[in-house]
Amino acid sequence: MSDISLQVASTKAATEGRIKTRLRNTNLAGIGFVLPFLIMYALFLIWPVILGLRMSFFNWTISGAGASDFLGLQNYQNLLSDPAFWHAMGVTVLFTIISTPLLVILALALALLVNRAIPARGLFRTIFFAPFVLPVSVVALIWNWLYQPGFGLINGVLTELGLKEVGWLSDANVALLGVVILTVWWTVGFNFVLYLAGMQQIPQELNEAASLDGAGAWARIRWVTIPLLNRTTAVVVILQIIASLQVFQQSYLLFNAADGPNFSTRTVVQYLYETGFTTFRVGLASAMSYVLFIIILIISLGQFALIMRQRREA
Repeated sequence: MSDISLQVASTKAATEGRIKTRLRNTNLAGIGFVLPFLIMYALFLIWPVILGLRMSFFNWTISGAGASDFLGLQNYQNLLSDPAFWHAMGVTVLFTIISTPLLVILALALALLVNRAIPARGLFRTIFFAPFVLPVSVVALIWNWLYQPGFGLINGVLTELGLKEVGWLSDANVALLGVVILTVWWTVGFNFVLYLAGMQQIPQELNEAASLDGAGAWARIRWVTIPLLNRTTAVVVILQIIASLQVFQQSYLLFNAADGPNFSTRTVVQYLYETGFTTFRVGLASAMSYVLFIIILIISLGQFALIMRQRREA
């Protein structure tokens, strides 16, 4: 019996050795395939992040001058006492507060509409999503024409209705609203697709059971569809907040590389860009980028904690 046991143990050890060798070879092959990507990732993402953090502690300019002038936290102190920074932050927060509910509610409404058995449902899906694939330069150019006084379509319609023209591009009170409308039209298709995918994961039996219990269409939406889309809504909200806090391109291009009337559309990222590439204060711009990063990180962690709590409660 002891000889048999020794043979079994020897065979088992040899088998385990072959398995470990095969796994080791497989892991090495996998690392070999991934290594070029990891090198590029480190070169173009991780290293710039580290370099940007270093720049934020120096009096760095775009020419490299001042790279040896260590300022410590002076850039951050200057930033937090800069009225222009807080004005840009206020514009960004206001944009986020206005645009996020619109992009969530409208996307949900469009998904509810298309998820029903209606004629040309596929066509509506394409129409709602199509603007999202357009380049931001094209979107900004289209809406710049639409907002023009005199010959712009929107002001033309307002005039035909007997209303006054709106200075979308010249009135500081409505300029940011113009950016919000542009952004909603351009990006609602992405959230629409997320909601539509979430609705298609809801078991049809639940809606059928609710119908048998006498629930109407609105009751089924309120008590079945919307609660089961909580996770999708959480994802949409966090993605939308992050995107809104980084808004830059559409406002910058809509006003032809300007800040809008009376700086009414200058967001944090636009101010960051101007600080780094117009006034060439790269160190201060780097500090600004990390302040924005910390704000986004805190919001993201908060939303993630909320999602995890909802999963545990479910």
